[in-house]
Amino acid sequence: MRIALLGTRGIPANYGGFETFAEEISVRLVERGHQVTVYCREKHAFSEYRGVQLRYLPPIQHKYLETVLHTGVSTFDLLLRRDFDVVLYCNAANAMFTILPRILGVPSALNVDGLERHRKKWNQFAKTWYLMSEWLATWCCSAVITDAQRIREYYLERYGKDSTFIPYGAEARKVQETSALRELGLESGKYVLYVSRMEPENNALMVREAFEKVRTDFKLVLVGDAPYAPDYIRKVKDTLDPRIIIPGAIYGDSYHQLQSHCAVYVQATEVGGTHPALIEAMGHGALVLYLETPESLEVAGEDAVPFTGDLVDRLQWAVGASEEERALWAGRAMQRIERLYSWKVVTDQYEALLQGLIQR
Repeated sequence: MRIALLGTRGIPANYGGFETFAEEISVRLVERGHQVTVYCREKHAFSEYRGVQLRYLPPIQHKYLETVLHTGVSTFDLLLRRDFDVVLYCNAANAMFTILPRILGVPSALNVDGLERHRKKWNQFAKTWYLMSEWLATWCCSAVITDAQRIREYYLERYGKDSTFIPYGAEARKVQETSALRELGLESGKYVLYVSRMEPENNALMVREAFEKVRTDFKLVLVGDAPYAPDYIRKVKDTLDPRIIIPGAIYGDSYHQLQSHCAVYVQATEVGGTHPALIEAMGHGALVLYLETPESLEVAGEDAVPFTGDLVDRLQWAVGASEEERALWAGRAMQRIERLYSWKVVTDQYEALLQGLIQR
């Protein structure tokens, strides 16, 4: 297949879950003999990455319009090139563009992610756009993809639209290297880790304030950044607790090292579908505490520990648990990810879906 993937910032991944998804899925599809082109907003010195073709188109930087404008320009570019068999879009906000390839006989699939209109960072116009895009997704594209059963149920109940459920993926393995820990002054098994974009609904501030009340000599590492949330980030960083480290965004092998060697991982995101960092933390064998939402409960099952308003108590228990108890939770988490969320299984499903759309 000749596949175009657009709607993300591009690869190599250095921003968030959709970018990691784009890298993982495109590289694996290339390894299976397909030709994949990923549209990128960031220009690299190379035009190919691990066999994937990179197509750079400059973005117009804007908090509300950057994603949509870049996807629109990318769509017209791929239509002019006319050398793709199928197009895979990411982000429900891009729904309106998915009909354009179909008009020319090229099927399109759209991964809608979660219910983005619930995020606090969006103004009323952006929330309305996302709501409209949900409806557009039900008929503009050839197939809607949801990465959580709860989101699949939402589209079915609200719009009568059945979607294809394909979860996010992760590898069930621990990284042995610890150079990233040394750079941050961390000791393996002696820190609590939080990773997310630093936006209000991801609750980094809540995690920091809860940890400040915990009696422990463990450290807390808050990893993440956000291009349009400087005020919130300042609040998160406003601490005098010497145990708290806030290094900014970290990607690649360093990110995997931090997840592999933390004693406890905290997932506090309240909006969205499947959260990539949650799956990855479980795959790396962490004792995971997660804010109990339907989507996160779906991922974690009984193999991680939920919290609601009792994060301080949960943290105190987790850092005080024995290494054997934490290892037990870690083993259960890794087995769950290997069984349900491996990238091989996810790639199998995307490959079958895209081939089916072409044949249909």
